[in-house]
Amino acid sequence: IKRKAILTKDGVEHGGTIEHPSTLSSVGVDTQTSLKSFIRGLQLDILKKNQEEVVFDLKGIEPPLANGLRRIMISEVPTMAIEKITLYQNTSVIPDEVLCHRMGLIPIKADPRQFVFKNGSDDPNNAQNCIQFKLNVTCTKAKNPETNEWEIFHENVYSGDLEWIPLPGQKNKFSGGIKPVHSDILLAKLRPGQEIEMDLFCQKGCGQEHAKWSPVCTAFYRLVPEISFKKPVEDELVGLFDLQAERLVSNCPMKVFDIEDSGKKIARVANSRNCTSCRECLRDPELNERVELAKLKDHYEFHIESVGIYPPEEVFLEALEILKDKSLTWLNKLEE
Repeated sequence: IKRKAILTKDGVEHGGTIEHPSTLSSVGVDTQTSLKSFIRGLQLDILKKNQEEVVFDLKGIEPPLANGLRRIMISEVPTMAIEKITLYQNTSVIPDEVLCHRMGLIPIKADPRQFVFKNGSDDPNNAQNCIQFKLNVTCTKAKNPETNEWEIFHENVYSGDLEWIPLPGQKNKFSGGIKPVHSDILLAKLRPGQEIEMDLFCQKGCGQEHAKWSPVCTAFYRLVPEISFKKPVEDELVGLFDLQAERLVSNCPMKVFDIEDSGKKIARVANSRNCTSCRECLRDPELNERVELAKLKDHYEFHIESVGIYPPEEVFLEALEILKDKSLTWLNKLEE
């Protein structure tokens, strides 16, 4: 019961967790754990990994630790983002402040670990705390001599039009160049004669200050479902055919269940990870007596979707380093 939260038709049973070692001391139950036992029980299994997303199981941790990691990944892992803009010309239909806000949301492909935070607004820009870009696009119209038709050039302004202006020492340090993560982000649309010219300056920051510094599109977790049968769900002959197995399969919209036909149709759990806890299988009174839906309270399925600045697995590793530093800080204070 301690490991499982049982889902009922109307709610959840045993949803609480034991977060203090003396919680059950009054009834003679010792819930203390040591660092060695915590490490032995900890397990991480990668389910899916590509350039944009990583999905993994994390077993043996409590909700505060899982939620702490999630919050750190969203708001405390630093990145580089456009913070200051000097706007020289904007004759597009987009207002200046809206255009500048759109610029700030462009993810920049630069390793923030190679830069330092600015020490206040009076700290001058340099190669250690700043990245500079320039944008200068003018929409023009010219007649094609071959077709004798007018053609429009640069009517769309994309993130790929940003030109990196290396500060002293940056050209050798970043030989591969610095650019936006994606070159096809549409920033504005122009008509002939309209232009945009600006200088852009990136700074290091964290998502807790503004979402543009967050390294992830999203980072979330869910408790892994566990589905079992209290009684077999099978098609039995009781006067008329009682098609319980087929009813269970058809009731589930996520195709969690399947039928095993071995002379008698018996329901089985085929894809427990597909379960969204909709409880459709529990709304039938007969099936409610046979099916048990549960969530494993120490087994989490993490999803991390990176915006492309970091590989998704590195976002998690950076969050672990930040959590470690926080823990050491408080440990030192307690020792003092």
